Amino acid sequence: MPRITATDRDGSVKEFDAAPGTSLMEALRDVAGLDVAAICGGSCSCATCHIYVAPGWLDRLPEQQPDERELLEFMETYRDTSRLSCQIPVTDDLAGLEVTLAPEE
Repeated sequence: MPRITATDRDGSVKEFDAAPGTSLMEALRDVAGLDVAAICGGSCSCATCHIYVAPGWLDRLPEQQPDERELLEFMETYRDTSRLSCQIPVTDDLAGLEVTLAPEE
């Protein structure tokens, strides 16, 4: 299982092991216990699982699809490193990934 580091909105850092075959959103919420609303349940329609990915990791993640990009670009907290964690499947290749929960909107 890949070990992932997540920084919460309050600046606290959690390291946790995520199970391959789940989404990063599920791992952040269910394994790390972080406050990820995920209102749409992971269907890429609400952006309440918005995260910032550490530089150097974006190119190692699955390509962002147009619907994800469109949701993110309209958010006030959008950055070049923004992703929806529900759209990132956990694989062993994510070992060492570092993310930060975006502020709630």
